[in-house]
Amino acid sequence: MDECMKTGVPCTFALIIPAAGSGTRMGAERPKPFLEIAGKTILEHTVSRFLPFSGLKRVVIATSGPWVGFTSDLFKGSEVEDILTVVEGGQERRDSVGLALEKTDAGHDLIAVHDAVRPLVTETEISDSLEMARKHGAALPGIECRDTLKLVGKNGIVEKTPDRSRFRLALTPQVFRRELLVRAFEQSRRQSVSDDASMVENLGEPVMIVKGSETNIKITWPSDLILAEKLMNEHGLLPGRKEIGKQIEE
Repeated sequence: MDECMKTGVPCTFALIIPAAGSGTRMGAERPKPFLEIAGKTILEHTVSRFLPFSGLKRVVIATSGPWVGFTSDLFKGSEVEDILTVVEGGQERRDSVGLALEKTDAGHDLIAVHDAVRPLVTETEISDSLEMARKHGAALPGIECRDTLKLVGKNGIVEKTPDRSRFRLALTPQVFRRELLVRAFEQSRRQSVSDDASMVENLGEPVMIVKGSETNIKITWPSDLILAEKLMNEHGLLPGRKEIGKQIEE
């Protein structure tokens, strides 16, 4: 069995990427994952972050119906093609992840769910999340809150100022033992959740936090696209530049 972590611990994992959002806040004609940075779609850049891990055995992308064929064609002839499955996503993010989860199998020890528009996730975040999920069942990267938090009630009145030292901003990938994530989906079909880890939390199972990177931004607004290209250039993550541990191939 191949390793899925840089520590060499043997395991395999499947990568699920929900990419069915409309991207209306970006104001573009196409969904955000298919906007380009330096001649490649954001989605291609995002998938490439996971390719150094030999334990990656399947990539399942859930996208909106009109973009299913485009997504399949996007990766033809690439090193991802043989392990790629593209499915039509659902109305909500959790629906898309659930449909993608059905395309994985028990041969995948772990499932990593990663936002399509986080192309700057670091190798360390991926490795640490995989390792922690292997040990404890579920894990995700998070970053500390820099600003003071206010709990606001009706009429905009501040009710409480929580201790921000205990809060973390949740990033992706969120990684789970496969059987745990399957059980979470089965028992939370009618629950409204903000992310996949919430379903596991609702089971009473522990979800571990690893140190996230401030550069692991989610591209949401036009200014984020400019920032992402700048950061990718600075970190050598664009085509023709040296990536962390490897060279991105055209």
